[in-house]
Order: sequence, then C-alpha cells, then structure tokens
Amino acid sequence: MRRFPPERIVCLTEETVETLYLLGEHDRIVGVSGYAVRPPQVRREKPRVSAFTSADLPKILALEPDLVLAFSDLQADIVADLARAGIAVHLFNQRDLAGCLAMIRTLGALVGASEKAETLAQVYERDLAAAAETIRGRPRPRVYFEEWDEPMISGIGWVSDLIRAAGGDDVFSELSRAQGAKGRIVTSEQVIAAAPDIILASWCGKKVNVERIRMRPGWAAIPAIVAGRIHEIKSPLILQPGPAALTDGFAAIRAALAGWSKV
Repeated sequence: MRRFPPERIVCLTEETVETLYLLGEHDRIVGVSGYAVRPPQVRREKPRVSAFTSADLPKILALEPDLVLAFSDLQADIVADLARAGIAVHLFNQRDLAGCLAMIRTLGALVGASEKAETLAQVYERDLAAAAETIRGRPRPRVYFEEWDEPMISGIGWVSDLIRAAGGDDVFSELSRAQGAKGRIVTSEQVIAAAPDIILASWCGKKVNVERIRMRPGWAAIPAIVAGRIHEIKSPLILQPGPAALTDGFAAIRAALAGWSKV
C-alpha cells in the first residue's frame, strides 16, 4: 500500500539525505548511500544500503521502503531493478544550479513539506544573489575546475554556475552542460590554451595531487601555475548536487577566488 507522505524512504545519494535532515523530515529515512556524511550523525543513525552505481537490493527490499530516491543515469539499472520489484522510485537528474534548487522543492513536495522546502530554497537563492552582488563590476578570473585527472574532466553545470556566482568565469562553461562526464573530457592542450588564472580541483573521492598538476608538461606558463593558485575542494562539498554545494562548496570556491587581482 502506498502512503502519502511516504514514511519509509531510502536515499541512494547524499544530497537527498542532507535535504531531508534540513527539512526536519529525516525520521522518514530508513536507508542511505554509503557516501552520506552530512550531517555527521547520519553515519550512526541510518543503515547504509548502496554505493553509487551499486546497491544491496535484498537489504533495500527488507527495509520495505515507500519510496526510493535516486540520481542520474548512472543509477538507472538500480532503479530498474527496484521498479521490477514493485518499489516506487523518484529519479532526480539535476545538472545545474537551477536543478539543485528544483530538487529541494520537489523533494519537499514528495514528503508533504512544500513550505519548508520553499523557504530553504529561497534562503539559498538569496545567499547566492547577495554573494554575486558583492563582486559586481570586479575583474573576473578565468577558472578551470577539474573533476577528474585521468582523463581530465572539467566541471559539471552546478559547479560552473557556482564559479560564476562567486565572481569567476569557467573556462569550459560550454562543456558543463553536457549530459555525461564524457562530454566534459578536456585535453592538456585545451587547458593550456584556456590560460586559467585559477585552478580548482576535486577528484571525486580521491585526494588531489597539487604537485602533479603543477608539473604537467607544458603547464608552467599557465597563469594559475605561475601564481601558485591551485586549490583542492573536497568532493563531498562540491560534487554533491544539493545543500553541500550550495553552502560549503560555494564558500570554498569564493575563498579560492578571494584576493585574485588582474595584473
């Protein structure tokens, strides 16, 4: 029997977990992704039932969820298995800043908390607008965001949008709208030609090796390398398309761009 609002929710990615906690609806969560770390208590409060591209289907079914929340085409096979098992699933697929805000509003509607979700989304919108206003008219650094190193993958849509809100220009903004990561692969020659003033890196689950970036062949003359402006942003902050990126991820981008001046 389907219930509304759903009383037993499984979250296969971390952004819906954090959003439900922020909405005060976390008691509905009965299972989470192994990558869920925000807020910190989630690691002791909720059982882990999935990685990102794999999930423990018997464990999920044993939890008798009313709703499973998933994200992107990379979880399509998991979603199909759950649907065949008779489980209701909502697959989010936000790829830009507007999509992240829409996710919050949609999730609020799914759990009967539309007003709280609207308030939360408006807080983020106001904070982003206020931050953008503080840098209006200032010179804008050219920014290269690296999501992966081999092959080199540039930033996804919401990252590109947050760079712009922080006062920078993503040198591969046109690639950020690609549907998949393959569409955001760049070559070393393209980065050299783009001549970024700042390099931001978040290698999706592994530590960024700043020295390796600095020593790449042909990169010595890139303005960011010359100035030593290479910054790691932890992937749980910026590669999660939800509250983490809109708050701590955005703050990390702003901090990395702070103090830059056009020579």
